[in-house]
Amino acid sequence: MQNRSDEVNAKLATLRAGLMEADAGGVRLRGTDWFTWITAGASPTVLLTAETGVAEILVTLESAWVLTDEIEARRLEEEELPSNFDLLVTPWAQPQEREARVRDMTDGAIVLSDRPQAGEAPLPHGWRRQRRILLDSEIERYRLVGRLAGEAMTEVLSRAEPGWKEYQLAGAGAEALWARGLEPALTLAAGANRLPRYRHPTPTRERLGNQAMLVFCARKFGLFANLTRFVSFGPLSDAAAERHRHVREIEAAALQACNPGKRLDEIYRTLDHAYQTHGYPDAIREHHQGGLTGYLSREVIATPDTTDPLTEGMAVAWNPSVPGAKIEDTILITPDGELENLTYDPAWPHTTTQGRPRPLPLER
Repeated sequence: MQNRSDEVNAKLATLRAGLMEADAGGVRLRGTDWFTWITAGASPTVLLTAETGVAEILVTLESAWVLTDEIEARRLEEEELPSNFDLLVTPWAQPQEREARVRDMTDGAIVLSDRPQAGEAPLPHGWRRQRRILLDSEIERYRLVGRLAGEAMTEVLSRAEPGWKEYQLAGAGAEALWARGLEPALTLAAGANRLPRYRHPTPTRERLGNQAMLVFCARKFGLFANLTRFVSFGPLSDAAAERHRHVREIEAAALQACNPGKRLDEIYRTLDHAYQTHGYPDAIREHHQGGLTGYLSREVIATPDTTDPLTEGMAVAWNPSVPGAKIEDTILITPDGELENLTYDPAWPHTTTQGRPRPLPLER
C-alpha cells in the first residue's frame, strides 16, 4: 500500500501544479480511466459497459476527495481506495447536494474535468499525454494484467472445440478472464464462416467449424491488455498460413517504427506502405490499426492526422488485419526504449519475425 500511496501523491502533485497554472479551484475526474489512474488502480466500476463509475474524484490545492453515495462508500473505503483520499458521501437520491458541496470546496472557482458539465472547463491536453506515460509501479501492474490475459487466452483456445458456438467461445473467454480477476471489457469471437467477412465479429450462435479467432480487451487496475489469437482444428491451409504471415510482417513494420519520438501518423503511413507491399492496398481502410493503449483500450488510434509522438513508458497495441487473419498484442515501450510484449505467453506457439517472437495460429 505504501508504494501505491507514493504513486498517488506524485500524481496529486502533478494535478495541483496544473491547477495553479490554470488558476483553477479544482479538478473533477469522472471517467473510469481517470479514476483508476489517480487512485493507482482502484475501480469505481459496477456496470462494465459504462465509461463512468459509481464514484468520482475531486482534487483541490489542499485536499483530495472521492465523491460517492451511501450505496458504495463502505465497499470503496474497505476494498478499493488508498489512504490518500477522504470520502464525501451524499444521498444517492439528492445529487444536487454533491454539487453544492463541490461549489463550497472550490470557492466557486473554475473547475476542470475530463467530462465537463455546465460551468466546467476541459482538462488541458498535456494532462492526457502525461497520463499515457506509465510510472514504474504502473508498468509492474500492467505486466501482471498482460500475463494473466495471455494465459487466459491460451487456456481457452487449447480446449475449444469446432462444435462450439461463437457464444460459447466468447463465454469461455470471459470466464477465464474473471477467474484471474480480469474484467472482460471485450470478447470477440468468430468461426470459420464469419472470420473472412467481418473485422469486428461480435459472437453469434454459429458454430466455429475448422478455425476460430478470439479477441480480448481485458482490464484490471484500470489497465487494458489487448490481444488476438487464432486456433485451427486440423492443419492450417497454405493460403491461411500465408495470410497470417502477411499480417505478422505488416505488424513488424509498425513495431520496427515504434521508436521514442516517432509520431503515430508516421507509423500509420508505415503500415499503409506495408499493406501495399504485401498486396493489400485497401486493407488499411477496412479496419483501424490500433495505436496507444493503457487506461483506455485505445487511448489514441493512429490515423493520417494523429501527430502524437511515442515516448518511453507508453504502451501500444497494433492490430493489422486482412480478411481471415489478424494479429495483436499489448507492447510496452520500456524506459530503455525497447519493446516488451506484455501479453506474451511462452505456452502459445510462436515464430520469429524480424527478431521478435510473434504468435502463430494454434493448430490442434
